[in-house]
Amino acid sequence: MATIDDDLSQLEKDIRQLKIEYEQYFGGGRPRPPADTQWRIEQLIKRYSEMGARISFAQRFRYNNLAQTYAKYQEVFRKRMKQKEEGVTHKAYGAAAKALEAERGKKKPPAPPPEAAAAGARAARPGEYVAAWSDPDREAEKVQQLYQKLVEAKTQAGEKTDALTLENFQEFVRVKTAQLKQQKKGADEVEYSVSVEDGQVKLKARVKS
Repeated sequence: MATIDDDLSQLEKDIRQLKIEYEQYFGGGRPRPPADTQWRIEQLIKRYSEMGARISFAQRFRYNNLAQTYAKYQEVFRKRMKQKEEGVTHKAYGAAAKALEAERGKKKPPAPPPEAAAAGARAARPGEYVAAWSDPDREAEKVQQLYQKLVEAKTQAGEKTDALTLENFQEFVRVKTAQLKQQKKGADEVEYSVSVEDGQVKLKARVKS
């Protein structure tokens, strides 16, 4: 019989799968929306929304993060479904975006790739990804990039990522950044790095000197 943690892990996998299947549907690779996957997700969300105090604080925290992620995805899917039904395609938007980027490219030199020089970070060593920020809430894109690199590194190293959600990671770096800046008065930025050492993925944080 599946445990609560097993169910939450399955819920996380199904939410990721739902996003992939919807992308396939919107891209023309699936004939119909992924109703079966969506039904499984909603059944689990409904079940644990009614359990109240019967699950631990950590499990409730994880469940809430997953439910919020699903709600955000649902809003995006709903808008894209409406566009699809109204005959609005993303090709026009894509063409306009490319034209805008081309125009911008004439005005300023292209930015270096993140691995070479993440904005506000030191140069990364081979196989390492580095990012730095002063306020993770205001620099959410950097946090998301670091999260993606961490998940990619763990996946390649064969480490589990079931419990590693973007929401949990954002909360972690928010607290960690505040702690490190408080420990070193006058510190402006905190630098994070993802690397693989002895076959294990390491996430390190330090105050920039």
